[in-house]
Amino acid sequence: MSPPRKPSLRSVLPSRGKKLLGQPGEFLSRLVVALAGVMVSGAAFAGLGFRDNDDPDAPKWEEATAQLPPFPLEANLREFYVSATTAHKFYIDAATLSVGKDGVVRYVLVVRTSGGTTNTTYEGMRCESGEYKLYATGHRDGTWAMARKGEWRLIVNKPTNRHHAALARDYFCPVGTAISTPAEGREALRLGKHPNAI
Repeated sequence: MSPPRKPSLRSVLPSRGKKLLGQPGEFLSRLVVALAGVMVSGAAFAGLGFRDNDDPDAPKWEEATAQLPPFPLEANLREFYVSATTAHKFYIDAATLSVGKDGVVRYVLVVRTSGGTTNTTYEGMRCESGEYKLYATGHRDGTWAMARKGEWRLIVNKPTNRHHAALARDYFCPVGTAISTPAEGREALRLGKHPNAI
């Protein structure tokens, strides 16, 4: 008399478990499809500029030396829209707009507050990483003072003081990609929004 056979996993699973297990090989096939989907999603994110900064094989980015531009002239200022919740006015000096070989969009920003104060800054925007940098602050006598902390800061889309987010999303970094030329940026300012902006 042969020894009793051990019950299989399929026989001891409840009805719900049998549905989950399915036919032989079906579970493995579903697993392979799921893993393939994850890989495709990862590739899509990489294509949008979301890179792993810890990748040792990725080319090292080097920032070019920024040259201070002439102080802005009233005739060169182009106003851009930020939000309906602010009473401040925001301008870019179109003559100072540039796109470096390092991919950084540089510009002079002029902010006129509702109280009558004018703030002038020379800045850079790195679209690939979603960051901006303050290079210098303008004085009333038309001179520049270099920023004490020249560090890159993350652009945050917040209800107040969101002018950097507006510049990035609507003008200089549509879909996370930097404009190619200063003329492209000036045209976006003229139109009120980059044609590729979402």
